[in-house]
Amino acid sequence: MCGGVEARDAEKAYKVYFPSPKAAFPVMLEGGESLGWVKWGRRREEPGQGPQGGWARLETVERGGWAKYEPLRAFGLVQRYMEKDASRKSHWFDMQAGFALDCLVLGEGEQRRVYVVTSTPPEEYSWIHDRWPMVREIV
Repeated sequence: MCGGVEARDAEKAYKVYFPSPKAAFPVMLEGGESLGWVKWGRRREEPGQGPQGGWARLETVERGGWAKYEPLRAFGLVQRYMEKDASRKSHWFDMQAGFALDCLVLGEGEQRRVYVVTSTPPEEYSWIHDRWPMVREIV
């Protein structure tokens, strides 16, 4: 489901974990516009318009379940992402050059949030988690 990411700014790499209320990572819209570091999802205690959590199931997106939020398709510009297995062990996966997390961006300004699009995992990783971040080529 993507519980953490590693992203870079000009000077260093940061490991970011969703439970942190300050969790954010760099995002670029499909058209190439950089949004900089965008807050990752919305936690239960946070006000805002978007749904709670930090993920959007691909099936729900395709059925139009996110349409009411008027999301923009975007790329999560991370170097690695992390999944935890049932025993809570972390597994890190490197992002191939030219690829990014498939994301949705909701809202504007301080209320802007990014959600990672998820689907079923590749068969070889299905033992780790039943949801997996979608990765796509940056175009």
